[in-house]
Amino acid sequence: MKLEQKVAIITGGASGIGRGMALAMAKEGAYVVIVDISEEKGAATEKELNEISRGKFIKADISDRDEIKRIVSETVQTFGKINILVNNAHASKQILFTETKPEDLALSFNTGFYPTFNLMQECFPYLKETKGSVINFASGAGLTGMVTQASYAAAKEAIRGLSRVVANEWGQYQINVNLISPIALSPGVEQWREHFPAAYEETVNKIPLKRMGDCEQDIGRVAVFLASEDSSFITGQTIMVDGGSVMLR
Repeated sequence: MKLEQKVAIITGGASGIGRGMALAMAKEGAYVVIVDISEEKGAATEKELNEISRGKFIKADISDRDEIKRIVSETVQTFGKINILVNNAHASKQILFTETKPEDLALSFNTGFYPTFNLMQECFPYLKETKGSVINFASGAGLTGMVTQASYAAAKEAIRGLSRVVANEWGQYQINVNLISPIALSPGVEQWREHFPAAYEETVNKIPLKRMGDCEQDIGRVAVFLASEDSSFITGQTIMVDGGSVMLR
């Protein structure tokens, strides 16, 4: 049990990649707090987690700093500590750069970059105590400059820059800070496959491993690795869990 009795916070944990990571961590003995805005999905995933280990769902708006404080407070009140922070949640609008408005940038940064920043700050005293792990999320959209993803790519690359700085600053406390850049068959991708099967197949065929990742078995297992003692000498790295789509140099 690689994560036995370790306490994890996962934003956007009610479905998709977030749920996959939550289940993978719970199966390794972690107590998992999932944060989401969907009460129905959150309650369902909480039930799944409690059948495996211990789980807690917190409905919260992570764009609100006061809500961030409440998430941390409720987690510590329930489980007494924080070992793992996973900043997974992020919303954005796909639109050409010339049509991108300030409100589009605000949506991406207020749901992605600022919650990552704020949760890391609020969790720091507890992560310092446990010599914990932070897992943030990057994207091929930022690494390759994907069209129509200006606001999303900008926020993701800001998260990457922030993560490298914090990895340097927090290394003295034995806190690991790493990033996952995933491709996975999330519910959103499944919907896209249903509506645009040809485009989906074209995308899959461009992936060297010729398939989409599984939210739990592929992304979740890497998150378990990054949260465990197995990765204690890895920090400041972007791990591409994308079937070889982007090969960093």
